[in-house]
Amino acid sequence: MIRKEISAFKVAATYIGTVVGAGFASGQEILQFFVYHGINGIIGLLIAIFMFVFYGYVILRLGNRLNASSYKKVIMKAGGPLFGRVIDLVVTFFLFGALSAMIAGCGAIFEEQFGLSSAFGGVVMAILSVVTVLTGIGGVISAISFVVLLLLLAVIIVSIFSLFYVPDITVITTADFPFKAAVKNFALSGILYASYNLLMAVAILAPLGQKTNDRSKLRWGAILGGMGLGLGAFLIFFTILINMPTASLYEIPMLYVAGKISPVLKFVYSFILIAEIYTTAVGNLYGFAARFTEVGSVKYKIFTVASGGMALIASGFGFAKLVHYLYPIAGYGGIIMLIGLTYRIINHK
Repeated sequence: MIRKEISAFKVAATYIGTVVGAGFASGQEILQFFVYHGINGIIGLLIAIFMFVFYGYVILRLGNRLNASSYKKVIMKAGGPLFGRVIDLVVTFFLFGALSAMIAGCGAIFEEQFGLSSAFGGVVMAILSVVTVLTGIGGVISAISFVVLLLLLAVIIVSIFSLFYVPDITVITTADFPFKAAVKNFALSGILYASYNLLMAVAILAPLGQKTNDRSKLRWGAILGGMGLGLGAFLIFFTILINMPTASLYEIPMLYVAGKISPVLKFVYSFILIAEIYTTAVGNLYGFAARFTEVGSVKYKIFTVASGGMALIASGFGFAKLVHYLYPIAGYGGIIMLIGLTYRIINHK
C-alpha cells in the first residue's frame, strides 16, 4: 500500500516520469512538435508548461475528490455522460498506442546503440512492463519516481556539453523547419503536445490524487512536476536545435548528440533513456489494464499479459511514425478532455 503521507516531491517525480518516455527523453517529440518551428518553438513550449502545471493539479484534485482508483471517474466527471464516453475511448486507445510507441522506442535504441535486433529490445521492454504492472499501483509509482532525477541530470549534462561541440551557435536564430513539423502552427503544437501528454498522464495522476488528503502536496506536486518537465523540454529543445539538421536524421536525436560528446556518455544515456521508456510504458499499461479490470484480480493479470503481447505486435509500425501520426491525433482528443475539465473548474463542479 502507498502511504497516505506521499510527498509533493514523489507526486512531482511520478508526474514527470509518466510523461517522459521514449518520445520526450529521446528528443523525438521535442523535435517534431517544437524544434521544426525554429525559435518560435519556444512560445509553444511555454504554453505547454503552463498547461502541465494547471491541468496536472486539476486532475490530481479531481482524483482526490472522487477517490478514483482509475482514470475513468475523472474522465466521466470532466466530460459528462456523452463526451465522457468519447474521452474515455480516446484515452483508452492512446494508452495502448503510446505503450506500443514505448516498446518501439526501446527497440530503436537496441538497434541504433547496441547493434541488436529491435524486436529483441521490444520483447525486453514488454516483459519488464508486464511484470511491474502485475504488482499494482504501488510498484508502478515506485518504478516511475526512481529514475526521474537520473534523466534530468543526464539531459542537463548532455545539453551543457553539447554547446562545446557546435561549430555555429547562430543556427538558433536562423533555423526554421515548419514544413516537417507534426503540427504546422507552433502555438497549436504546444497545446496539442500538452493535451496528449495529459491524456496519457491522467491514467496515473487520477489514482495518485487519492494517495494524500493534503491539497498543498498535490498543488506543489503539480507545480514541481510541470516545471521539471519544462526544464527538461527546454534543454532538449536547444540541444537538438543547435545540432540541426543532422539530428533530425536519427530516430533517437539525443543519443546522436551524446555520441558527439563521448561514446561513454552515449552509452550511459542510452541506459537512462531505456529506464525512462520503461516508466512511461509501465504507466500506460497500468492505466489500460485498470480501465477494464479490477486491479489485483486474476482477470487483471491475464489482461495485463495479453495487452503487453498485443502492444509488442503493434510496435512493429515504428517509433518515429507512431510519434508523428498517433500523438497529434491523441492531442485533439486530449483537448476535449481539457475543455471538460475547464468547464468543471469554471462551474465549481
